[in-house]
Amino acid sequence: MEEKRILLTKEEIDRKVKELAGEISRKYAGEEVLVIGVLKGAWIFMADLVRAMDIDVVCDFVRVASYGSGTETSGQIFLLYWPEIDFTGKKVLVVDDIADSGLTSVFLRKKFLEEGAVSVEFCVLLDKPSRRRTDFRPDYVGFTIPDHFVVGYGMDCNERYRSLPHVEVYED
Repeated sequence: MEEKRILLTKEEIDRKVKELAGEISRKYAGEEVLVIGVLKGAWIFMADLVRAMDIDVVCDFVRVASYGSGTETSGQIFLLYWPEIDFTGKKVLVVDDIADSGLTSVFLRKKFLEEGAVSVEFCVLLDKPSRRRTDFRPDYVGFTIPDHFVVGYGMDCNERYRSLPHVEVYED
């Protein structure tokens, strides 16, 4: 990437993560919630989010794939890792980096409910509603962004740029 086009600064992200953590902490105060991060893109966001929460949570991860090596979703969801947790009667908060087509989120909601979860909510750092191919709407949204492929703060292009402290538009 020659010229950077920063979409969200580290400071903007930090402020929003604290705001989301406060909202989620108030919602789940006194309750047990399982926070499930979607690998690989959400791990930095999830780590910052749970550390900013005022509640005790159980954390684990799922890993799904829909992008392959390109910048467009394939439309197919592949489950690569599923946690060894009994979800029966549990409240699940799925943390993801970005809500794009909505296909992954719909797939995960169905899977968690089939596994016995009583509720499944979604917290995403970024939402791209213009890309939606389902009626999915995240419960907690950091930022709504235009239709750009973005990298940084855990998000990548071919496994690169995850460690950037900000979010920027990826341009070849």
